[in-house]
Amino acid sequence: MKSLVPVVALIALVVSGVQAFISVGGTRNTHVSITASAVMEKIREVCAAVAESEGRDFKPTGSSAEELLRACLGTATGDVSGAKFRRALNQIYTQNGIVDRDFMSSAAHHFNNEAFNEGRNLIIQGTAAIKANVRTDNLQSARETLGRVCHTLQDFYSHSNWVELGNQMPYANLIRPDLKIENIADIAMPTCSDCASGTCPNQLLPAILNGKYLTSGYLGLFFSYKPQGKCSHGGQTDLSSTQNPRGGISKDEPRSHNTDLHTNAANMAAEATLDLLENIRGAIGNKKYLRLMGIARTAVLAFVIDTTGSMANDIAEAKRVSFNIIDSKKGTQDEPSEYILVQFNDPEFGPLIKTTNSSVMKSEISKLSANGGGDIPEMCLSGLQLALTGAPSSSYIYVFTDAPAKDMHLEKTIKALIRSTKSAVSFFMTASMRRRRTPRALAQFQVYYDMALASGGQAIEVSKSSLSQATDIIVDTSTSALVTILQRSRDPGLVESFPFLLDKSLSNTTIYITGSSLTFNLRSPTGVTQSNTVDNGPLGTIKKVGNLQRIQLNGTEIGLWHIDMTTTQPYTIKVMGQSAITFIYEFVEEFKGPHPAFAVIDGRPSAGSPAKLLLTLTGEKGPEALELQEVALMEVSGVKVSNGTIEKMDGGDYLITVKEVPEGEFVVLLKGKDKTSSSLFQRQTTTQMSQSKVTIKALADSSMLPGEVFKINFTVTTNGTSGTYTIRATNDINIPMTHPSILNLVSGGSAQGTLSVTPPGDMVSGTDVTLTIEAEGPGGSDSNYVVLRLSVLSKVTDFSPPKCEVVDVQGTCYSSSCSSSNWELSVNITDGNGTGIESISIQQGSGNFTQRKVEDGMIVFMGLYEASCCSPSVTLSAVDKVGNVGRCSYTIKSSAGSRLISMSFPLWASLLLYGFLRDTFP
Repeated sequence: MKSLVPVVALIALVVSGVQAFISVGGTRNTHVSITASAVMEKIREVCAAVAESEGRDFKPTGSSAEELLRACLGTATGDVSGAKFRRALNQIYTQNGIVDRDFMSSAAHHFNNEAFNEGRNLIIQGTAAIKANVRTDNLQSARETLGRVCHTLQDFYSHSNWVELGNQMPYANLIRPDLKIENIADIAMPTCSDCASGTCPNQLLPAILNGKYLTSGYLGLFFSYKPQGKCSHGGQTDLSSTQNPRGGISKDEPRSHNTDLHTNAANMAAEATLDLLENIRGAIGNKKYLRLMGIARTAVLAFVIDTTGSMANDIAEAKRVSFNIIDSKKGTQDEPSEYILVQFNDPEFGPLIKTTNSSVMKSEISKLSANGGGDIPEMCLSGLQLALTGAPSSSYIYVFTDAPAKDMHLEKTIKALIRSTKSAVSFFMTASMRRRRTPRALAQFQVYYDMALASGGQAIEVSKSSLSQATDIIVDTSTSALVTILQRSRDPGLVESFPFLLDKSLSNTTIYITGSSLTFNLRSPTGVTQSNTVDNGPLGTIKKVGNLQRIQLNGTEIGLWHIDMTTTQPYTIKVMGQSAITFIYEFVEEFKGPHPAFAVIDGRPSAGSPAKLLLTLTGEKGPEALELQEVALMEVSGVKVSNGTIEKMDGGDYLITVKEVPEGEFVVLLKGKDKTSSSLFQRQTTTQMSQSKVTIKALADSSMLPGEVFKINFTVTTNGTSGTYTIRATNDINIPMTHPSILNLVSGGSAQGTLSVTPPGDMVSGTDVTLTIEAEGPGGSDSNYVVLRLSVLSKVTDFSPPKCEVVDVQGTCYSSSCSSSNWELSVNITDGNGTGIESISIQQGSGNFTQRKVEDGMIVFMGLYEASCCSPSVTLSAVDKVGNVGRCSYTIKSSAGSRLISMSFPLWASLLLYGFLRDTFP
């Protein structure tokens, strides 16, 4: 049994005493720490396996997550940012912890009340959804489901008597769909003796222990009833624990009477989590598994392109710049890890093209042509909606268009998705002045400026003939480790000086200023200046195209710089660069219950109360090499700066509380110190946020079935104006929905509604549907939103994994010289009467695997694995079409010099004399 080794440096959103496994006395046995330990152990294992298969070393330079990431990504040149990695992990950890809020009273989610079959079903269905989501590349949904499944799986060991029954290994039946839960205590069977003190060492009855009956504690949050003679969960919030038999068998936290049981339960939960992760890894393969965990280069190339008749030049330029990025950055850390392409016309838009293959991106963008369109407004926002829901969070998305948007009803949906995904959207607008001359056209184009500002992007006005000069910004931002140092907006413009701090870790620092007829001076820390009229000066090179001025600094002089604006025309300023030092954050709120904690706010924070943020620092050597000195909420278009108080948490995480929140739109400003270089740094978010007196809550507790109605209940609450609230709901693939169009609310009150959605019967299993529900107050004065990611999962009837048979082992390996000898393994793999084999892959090993399909009554795949004796171990993974995994492993032993077996020994002799086989197939 492996002891629990916490990975404290990776734990986000954790506060002492917040999980069902509770931290007491300095222990770290929380749900999140258990999950983090298993996740990191499995990542390290898979990274090593991938490195071995690629013939390279895997040697992290330190213990931090960032150093692990760097080693896993390989030796490609360029900066590596840990932000994407930590963001992906936090999506798992957040959903793991939030089970205690969203499913507080659900016995199945916690294996309370002897709900073993129901809890196991959640694990089996959730695991199937994860595998289906990964197959369709919907990784965020997969991560969120994984977090919830891990919580339920871990609670089995804390809340049941599995440990007390003397079991030394995790219960495989919980994650094996072909097996059932066995020997559950009958509802009429007494399970516990009375414990007046509530701290008895072992309340379980001898009949339960001797008969190996499975039971769990009953939890009464709202009433004290439980079946006669049954164990309680226990604890102050469990009303059932006051009823005979009193006490409880929960091992959530270590106490004097159950310390060993708690430790054993936590270690068993960690082992079970590893088994679950291994099952998922086997189903999706090593490289997809690492992508699921956020191990990928940070750059993403995302285009939304107008393909109406007047856009031929724009399409050609989008093609040129994408080909340039793909070809020039190949093999570096700046090479995009993912490509997003969406076209829009009128009335058509889409589909979303999403790929990790640069050749596919080249092919798809080459297919675009300019035609159709009719009237001038086009379906721009519909196309943008697809990109925002399909791209990874915090992506940079570029829209090419020369027309206003026809689908203006999506304006608030787009802004909600921008806030939810934290992606930056920039617009290249090549419309002639004639098209933008009328008041209506000006208002329609203004939406693009507003969205760019809200997201931290740029709204660039440029002629079609000059577009190629403006797209340098795409090349700049299609890089790894991109950070924002400063962003400001002024409308009307002000004569103002904007300071910004450049640190030693920064490279490729670039300043973008948009606006017309602007005058400014750039000033370095040593007092050297350069005006906007000097294209090539002592500080940098200025390129002007349309309303954009791009200043590429000659170098990164460390210290406090200034941009002195001397104009009253509207303008925006943005300073960016490349650095491993950055941060991720979420606005959070506290929730009560048996296991109180902080939960991420999916929407705008509540007005009238302090804002709280959970913030994670990341840098080249991990968060311990960084010191956080100041965090503030700052108006982008104003001057108000509200400083927050900083409470240090575990592993580079901080809880920030801001008491006086700016009334308008604000961003997060951070300042700190890099301890390795003693250099001060400044970073800023780009996504604007604001508070609201309206809140909207919705919960989807399962996957959708194709062709069946799925209902979601939601609640709208207001502390603002009483009256009629408008309800809007959209989804990114236009599945028909029904919902109330209005709700009547009084200030301080709430109202409920139900949304019904029916995915088409032929929808592919694993499809991700992003649903946005908005509530807007009377007169449109205030609003809020919630964004839900729903998965479509077909019913699974095949629960049996593929079977493997080793039929021959050949070769001799010598310990003295492994490189001069080889060995091979022959296997037969079949899925019997199941859905059929979808893939067979090498999970561990650096050899070559070939296979051929044979039909002799049933389909059999005959496989041959060949490897150097320097790679003596292999694990083959076979996956059927619904994600069931079969796996076989073999290790060949080395000889001191003599030949161990002849060329065609029987299998039993091979296993006895030559190595060992661990066949995990049933």
